[in-house]
Amino acid sequence: MSTYATTFNRPWTCGREYDYVRECVASGHTSGNGPFTRRCEAIVNGIVGGQRTLLTTSCTDALEMCALLLRLQPGDEVIVPSFTFVSTANAFAIFGARPVFADVRPDTLNLDPAHLPRLVTERTRAIVVVHYAGIGCDMDEILAFAGERGIAVIEDNAHGLMASYRGRPLGSLGALATQSFHETKNVICGEGGALVVNDPELVERAEIIRDKGTDRARFFRGEVDKYTWVDLGSSYLPSDLTAAFLLAQLEARDEIQRLRAGVWNRYHDALGGWAREVGAALPCVPADRQQAYHMFHLLMPTPAARGALLTHLRERGIQAVFHYVPLHLAEMGRRYGGRTGACPVAEDVSERLIRLPFFNGLGESEQRNVIDALLSFRP
Repeated sequence: MSTYATTFNRPWTCGREYDYVRECVASGHTSGNGPFTRRCEAIVNGIVGGQRTLLTTSCTDALEMCALLLRLQPGDEVIVPSFTFVSTANAFAIFGARPVFADVRPDTLNLDPAHLPRLVTERTRAIVVVHYAGIGCDMDEILAFAGERGIAVIEDNAHGLMASYRGRPLGSLGALATQSFHETKNVICGEGGALVVNDPELVERAEIIRDKGTDRARFFRGEVDKYTWVDLGSSYLPSDLTAAFLLAQLEARDEIQRLRAGVWNRYHDALGGWAREVGAALPCVPADRQQAYHMFHLLMPTPAARGALLTHLRERGIQAVFHYVPLHLAEMGRRYGGRTGACPVAEDVSERLIRLPFFNGLGESEQRNVIDALLSFRP
């Protein structure tokens, strides 16, 4: 049990999760690809507008499916932002591909397309973009660059469901996209994810990979008289119990987004003057992007100021956290050529960023305590 009066995250339920789980158990079909799985896939596909959406056991597994779909081999290279969660690189490295680390923009903290020309080689097979905090990357520039060179673009959209870039849903722009339903995300089922397939030529093989390398989906559609092992794959399919919980969350998505927008806007409206006074930066949301209201972060002026603020909040019973350690400086990242100074923006922001408590059920009075604690802080 947490010792904090206000925790960084608190899982939230809308009320129908338990009813749907009971209905799933009573139906006699609790394994994957049941009616709840299909209903969730239809909703996510409708939000994103993909060719096909497949629920997965995690966003990490969806990224692994991307590696299999691209038939990555040892020696292939995949460009990833250094400022991201380990799965963005690890899902490709386990198949022998070499992650090549790109720096991020200092404003949105998204992959900086200006660095792509010096990172691309004849071995580059994919560029993975991460829509940090649910704010879209510079997708037109990235897609144009990749398209001229025949390089696949994959969207790690773990933060960005229900956000858009220039009117187009995040998750609809790359050949493939991945979603997360981890308990820290907007829409949750404990663990869970989805693969969005936007390239119609990859749909059938994506089904096979998720079904342990079998053509089981074709069998159930009556296209073959029996199913068998036809390709590489694994057990990436979640249970229908998981999907039952998720369905309730997806159906409540408008209410979830309303609540989260309220939390985000209260932080933004209350902290602007204080941030200018102490030299901190609030999140940057370009005018041509609709954000997902996934998180709220501050960039403090110095690492020491961040450390002092974390202590200040902790002493008041408030749990705030930092975010990623740059992947190129991690032990595994250095094995792939990472070195200090290679991604200076990622190195800088990782030492100054702090994430504030942010979850669907964060009420105004509880959030007011967080804001008051911030306003009382001076580095």
